[in-house]
Amino acid sequence: MKPKLDAIRVCLDGAIPGTIATCSRDGVPNVAYLSQVQYVDAEHVALSWQFFNTTRRNILDNPFARVALIDPITAAHHRLLLRYLRTEEDGPLFETMKAKLAGIASHAGMAGVFRLLGADVYRVLEIERVPGATLPPPPPRANLLAALRASVEELCLCSDLDGLLGRTLDCLERHFEIHHAMILMLDAAAGRLYTVASRGYDASGIGSEIVLGDGVIGVAARERTPIRIGHFAAEYSYGKAIRDNLARSGLSAHMDTEIPLPGLPGSNSQLAVPIRAGQRVLGVLYVESAQERRFGYDDEDVMVSLAGGLGAAIQLLHHGPAEHGDEGRSAPSAAAPTAAAQAGPPLRVRHFAENDSVFLDTDYLIKGVAGSILWALLRDHAETGRTAFNNRELRLDPRIRLPDISDNLEARLILLSRRLVEREAPIRIEKTGRGCFQLRVDRPLVLSHVGASA
Repeated sequence: MKPKLDAIRVCLDGAIPGTIATCSRDGVPNVAYLSQVQYVDAEHVALSWQFFNTTRRNILDNPFARVALIDPITAAHHRLLLRYLRTEEDGPLFETMKAKLAGIASHAGMAGVFRLLGADVYRVLEIERVPGATLPPPPPRANLLAALRASVEELCLCSDLDGLLGRTLDCLERHFEIHHAMILMLDAAAGRLYTVASRGYDASGIGSEIVLGDGVIGVAARERTPIRIGHFAAEYSYGKAIRDNLARSGLSAHMDTEIPLPGLPGSNSQLAVPIRAGQRVLGVLYVESAQERRFGYDDEDVMVSLAGGLGAAIQLLHHGPAEHGDEGRSAPSAAAPTAAAQAGPPLRVRHFAENDSVFLDTDYLIKGVAGSILWALLRDHAETGRTAFNNRELRLDPRIRLPDISDNLEARLILLSRRLVEREAPIRIEKTGRGCFQLRVDRPLVLSHVGASA
């Protein structure tokens, strides 16, 4: 039985470079090494086009090629017969290969030389197993399908977004042995993703942001496709991404409102998967490791499946019982919250209209939609002593200016609540029922607003 392309995907990850044989129009053969052979689907692969060399000229004249690949684990050899179809110079496939090539180039010390010009797509006409001795495959690191099943069963038990995010990170650690991960939600109106949950870092980075198109996370969200890198890639480091974003925005002198994105200082393997609900991107699930080539095609497959389940669960929580009028009703056993006694020195809360940033005394807390939510809550509390609120009224509050009616308000509240806890602020947001929460203020507040009318 001839091997299927799906069964030899490990040969395509570049651990051992492949070779390509082409022939010119007048019959002169040429053999060259390949930087990348990218799996596209069960019938297609893509090869990296980096230079206008003999291989490129031959393919444009004669679209057939032979590619030799070696399994880096068993040393099995395979030969593929390919027919060139087209070249893609942008889009998801191109960006996936560009990110991988950046990792390969940095690893090989060729970051200034390896530049992807296009992704050449080929149809696989034949796969031939080359006779020869091979090594036995080692036992799998983990049963990924069983880990996925266990994770999905656990996620089905979650009844709110906060619990869903935490349980997802728990499952990554317990079932997949992935110890560094984060979940980011998309603010489509601002063109940014913001971190709402993380695991395994010295600082959580809750509230940190990444721009669409920056790093593997930003590219995965923009192109709606998984992005996986098996070696350190300076081009995709997040310190560089944040600095570039600040420079583009003219904000390089205003680092006091930028929360550092969490991340491993020596991240050699990265995988970013879009969290989707139908055609809509909700956010990104990101995992990383200090180990090179930690994530392969199979890991990518299960993370795509897990992210798909996570997206469906987020959508269900957002549009489920609330559509039937349950949101905004307190839990039956919840007592009506009352204002707590306030003691200690006054806390100065400053709000800046330019970007809705909020400072507690001189310390930056949050900005954007989450900042406008907090400012509206504190104003109501200061003016009327009010402490009980619900999500429905926040969605309709013109002061908050949610960018879209379907924007995930609960994710903003989770972000805000976690930032308050991390900063040990004398202000807390505590859930009291589905779509209901209370504001707890433990010190007197002095509110000040800078900018246009609040």
